[in-house]
Amino acid sequence: MINIIVLATGNKNKIREMKELLKDAPIQIKSIADYGSLPTVVEDGDTFEENAYKKAHHYARVLGLPCLADDSGLVVEALDGRPGVHSARFAGENATDLEKCDKLLAEMEGKNNRKARFECVMSLATPGGPALTWLGNCEGEITARRHGESGFGYDPVFFYPPLGKTFAEIPLAEKNKVSHRGRALQEFAAEIDKVLIWLGQRLVEQKPPKPDHTKFTDDWSEKKAD
Repeated sequence: MINIIVLATGNKNKIREMKELLKDAPIQIKSIADYGSLPTVVEDGDTFEENAYKKAHHYARVLGLPCLADDSGLVVEALDGRPGVHSARFAGENATDLEKCDKLLAEMEGKNNRKARFECVMSLATPGGPALTWLGNCEGEITARRHGESGFGYDPVFFYPPLGKTFAEIPLAEKNKVSHRGRALQEFAAEIDKVLIWLGQRLVEQKPPKPDHTKFTDDWSEKKAD
């Protein structure tokens, strides 16, 4: 039975969260970082679902293994849904988490409606294309300033009313129980037995050939040659 699933992300914080959430699942969890230099994928989808599937399928084809990817972001009512799918690049391509939070706070200055939610789409793709999807979201509010030192991304400015704290003030184990990513992964873990059966069937049907890396980016090929 197939029991290796690769996390299709290079974000160390996401990898840490996802491995913690899946630690009791009967699968071997790896990440793309375990496979050295790989061709990257452009996340240019219009929705979280498009980007999650695009990442998962891309790395599944590259590695010849089932890959699990998430795409997630912060949706703010007063900003017409921004930053949304552009959450990671909201303050610029190489912006720090601090800069992202500060840009958001600056745009929210004077706004009475502070409602926001984190959204997550989790996609498990096979090399041949078929995929399964899980969704998770978490409702909250945008604070007037940063609070807390834990977490990452927009956690210091995302207030979670049921606990009376921002995500950056909540220990990881506690956050994983209520976060958007945590909820999506809890659904995934609850169905893991069925997922493994599905994977076994799909991979037998597809019988994927050995990955042909020449079909991927020239940039990666050059890096490999170096």
